[in-house]
Amino acid sequence: MRRLGSTRRTAGTERARRGGRTAVAAAACAAALAVLTAAPARADGAGADRAAWARGTAWALKDTGTPSVRFRGLAAVDRNTAWVAGTRGTVLRTADGGRSWRDVSPPGAAELQFRDVEAFDARRAVVLAIGEGEASRVYRTDDGGATWTESFRNTDARAFYDCLAFFDRRHGLAMSDPVDGRFRILSTSDGGRSWTVLPSAGMPPALDGEAGFAASGQCLVTAGSRDVWLATGGAARARVLHSADRGRTWTAADTPVPAGDPARGVFALAFRDRAHGLAVGGDYRPDQPSPRAAAATGDAGRSWRPAATPPPAYRSGVGWLPHSRTAALAVGPTGTDLTTDAGRTWRTVDTGSYDTVDCAPDLGCWAAGEQGRVARLEK
Repeated sequence: MRRLGSTRRTAGTERARRGGRTAVAAAACAAALAVLTAAPARADGAGADRAAWARGTAWALKDTGTPSVRFRGLAAVDRNTAWVAGTRGTVLRTADGGRSWRDVSPPGAAELQFRDVEAFDARRAVVLAIGEGEASRVYRTDDGGATWTESFRNTDARAFYDCLAFFDRRHGLAMSDPVDGRFRILSTSDGGRSWTVLPSAGMPPALDGEAGFAASGQCLVTAGSRDVWLATGGAARARVLHSADRGRTWTAADTPVPAGDPARGVFALAFRDRAHGLAVGGDYRPDQPSPRAAAATGDAGRSWRPAATPPPAYRSGVGWLPHSRTAALAVGPTGTDLTTDAGRTWRTVDTGSYDTVDCAPDLGCWAAGEQGRVARLEK
């Protein structure tokens, strides 16, 4: 979505907010770690979560050496390996838990804005640059970022690509804001080495003003081998579109997340299986409230229920904690929130600024955002 470029805040506003962040207890996400390291979640898991807070688990900031870069793309491979992608054509990779970072940015990409990265391992990754016309591009590396191949460059001035997602190492999709009244979908069956625009006949008509938000790389997400969901905003209603056949046909469902303005809608999705999902969003303008900024589904996105206690402000990223049926994290410019009841209630656990969050199967959880901020969940 083109309008998201205005989400950057002034330096004065950021200095004021950073002062408040340092006063937050180091308890950020300790409840989450209890869920991660415990046996499969139980109905009484919240009690164990609360006990874990006292053990001092928190987001541990990692020095990326890039204070002028905003990272909205993040791929957690494991506790040691993560990729981040951001402004100024920047792509970084760590293989030692964030102690050091290697600049593996594609050459000649300094004018591009990378908003999504999908990594298969420490050597293979695909990144998406956003923007109108030829600014929307896809690159792939097979050698840890030492070399990159541009596998897609958008030549349609009407298209603006926001997010990409993979079902497995070969099959993936990328989505563009509507062209000729429908969201446009790119498909790959060779791991992002080549892309094809899918027919639009199976895509419902877009609402007036409807688009995706390139805020966290989570406006398009998958679960399993064929299911994919697309988050929207900017129109009279915030919707989630679902495809069960890798993007060829879609159905749309309204969500209770506030809409009715180009700055409002669903910004991020996360599904722990093909039925259970979370949606977060709100209004990205820092001077506007974001009530009812979270919702959940238990029927593959056919219906969405609002959170009884939502996050207190706009949230741009969300992720389930590995091996848990009930715990997830949501992040945004004003903090991190935790749910331990599958999205029914959320509580703020940290006030640091992050745009996106991702967790790996080995329990490695990472977050990234403005001013080069990248953190790992640690005790």
